[in-house]
Amino acid sequence: MNKRKNSGYRKSGKNRNKSEKQYGQQPTARRSRTGGKSQGANDGRERSKKTVTAEVSCSGLTNDGKGIVQWKGKRLEVAHLMPGETAEVLVSTTGRTVKTELKRITNRSKDRVKPPCSYYYDCGGCQLQHMSERAQKRVKQETVEALMKSFGKPEPIMAMDHPYDYRNKSHTTFGLNKNRQIIGGLYAQNTHDIIPMDRCLIHDPKADEVVNTIKNMMKSFKMQPYNEDTRRGFLRHVLVKVGKVSGEIMVVLVAATSVFKGKNNFVNALRKTHPEITTILLNVNNRNDSMVLGDQEKVLFGKGTITDTLCGLKFDISAKSFYQINPVQTEKLYKKAIEMAQLTGKETVVDAYCGIGTIGLIASKKAGKVIGIELNKDAVRDAIGNSKRNGVKNARFYQGDAGHFMVQMAARGEKADVVIMDPPRSGSDEAFLSSVVKLQPKRVVYVSCNPVTQERDLKYLVKNGYAVESIQPVDMFPQTNHVETVVSLELKL
Repeated sequence: MNKRKNSGYRKSGKNRNKSEKQYGQQPTARRSRTGGKSQGANDGRERSKKTVTAEVSCSGLTNDGKGIVQWKGKRLEVAHLMPGETAEVLVSTTGRTVKTELKRITNRSKDRVKPPCSYYYDCGGCQLQHMSERAQKRVKQETVEALMKSFGKPEPIMAMDHPYDYRNKSHTTFGLNKNRQIIGGLYAQNTHDIIPMDRCLIHDPKADEVVNTIKNMMKSFKMQPYNEDTRRGFLRHVLVKVGKVSGEIMVVLVAATSVFKGKNNFVNALRKTHPEITTILLNVNNRNDSMVLGDQEKVLFGKGTITDTLCGLKFDISAKSFYQINPVQTEKLYKKAIEMAQLTGKETVVDAYCGIGTIGLIASKKAGKVIGIELNKDAVRDAIGNSKRNGVKNARFYQGDAGHFMVQMAARGEKADVVIMDPPRSGSDEAFLSSVVKLQPKRVVYVSCNPVTQERDLKYLVKNGYAVESIQPVDMFPQTNHVETVVSLELKL
C-alpha cells in the first residue's frame, strides 16, 4: 500500500481515488490539460516537439500495468494497452524525452472490457479498469512471480469478491470552473486540474454522498473554494473516513484559514442531511506545498476520532493516523501474516513500523509478548490507546527508530523470536535490515506494499542467513496496478 504512516498525506495528480471517462469500445487520444501559466513557459519546447503515429504490438506489461512496445529500436510504455494487442500510438519526442498516447486499438484482447467508470482515462488513479477481473488477477500474479522467481513460487493471489466501494478514506479537492461554478473532484493525472465528479467507484459510496452534499451547501453558505494561484478562498479539501464495520463517519474540512464564518450553522445543516456523521473537524492548512493536511486541527462536532473493528479488535482512527484503506483485504493479509509467524503463545514478537499498532495487537492474541516500535510519537500514543481499549496486556509500544531499537536489544542480549515488518513503499534500508540480522529472530514476516523494493530487501536477508519460505500476493487495491505481498523467512544459520 501507498503508506504515509500517521501524517498528512500528499496530494497528487495520481490520486488513489479514481474514475474515468467513457471512451466507448476503445480508448482514444486524450489531450493534456495544460494551464495557461505552464503553457507559456513551454512554448519554445512545444515548437521543437515532434509527434508521429506508430503502429505497434504489445509484448507485455510493466510493473505498473503499462503496455510494453518496441519502436525504432526503443522500448516504450503505453498506458491502457494490453499484451497481444496491436494499436496506433501517438509518439511524441522532445529532445531525449519520448511520450506515448494510445490513439486506436486495431486488434483487441479478449480480456479488454469497457471501463465502468466514466472518468477513467482522465483521472489516472485506477490503471487496470480496462481489463477483466480475471486479467487483473493474472497480471498481478505474474508481476509477483517475475519479481520473486529467485525465492520460490508465490501462492495464488488473494482477490476481492466485490472489487469496488472498498476505500474507507477519500479526499476531494474543490475549485471553480471557467464559468465560476464550484466543482469538486480529483486531479487529472499529472496535473492540478480538477476533474469534477460525483462518484468514484472504489470510494465508499457514503463518503461520496457526504462530499456532494458539502459541495451543494457551499454556495448557500457563501463558502469559496481555495485558489492555489491567488491564495484566496476558504475550502481546500474534504477528507472523509468511514468505519466499515462501525458505520461511523469522520469529515475533515481542510481550510486555508481558521476563520470559519457560520460554522455552527454549517455543521448543523450537514448533520441534518447526514445524521450518520459522528465527528467533524476543521483542519487549517495555509502552506503552499503538496501536503493535504495542516498542523492546526479543531473539533467542530463529536470526539474527533472514529472507531472501527479489524480482526475482532477495535481501533481509534484520527484524521492523520494511518489505517489500512481496504479493511476487507487487510483482514486476509494480516491473518496470513500471523499464520506465517507460526505463533504458539510463547514467542516475543517485534512489530517494526507498527503505526497505530494494528498488526501487533492482532498478533498479541497468539504471542507471548509484542514489542511495537514506531518513529511517529502520535502513532505510538494511538497504539497505546488501542492496546488499553482492547484490554491487551502483553503488548508494549515505544517511540523511536526500529533499527536502533533492535540493535540495542541485541547488545543487551535480548531475543526476539519473530520480527514483523511493514515498511512504506520505499522499503527498508540497509541499516534496518542489518539490525534484523544482528537480532537474529528465528522468523521474519515481511509485509510489503511494493514488491519491487521488497525483492531488493529479501536479497539482503537471504544473503545474510535467511531463507524465503512462502510468498503470498494480496490484491489490496483492485482496479489499480498495486499489489501487496507478505513473505515469510526463516533463519538458517
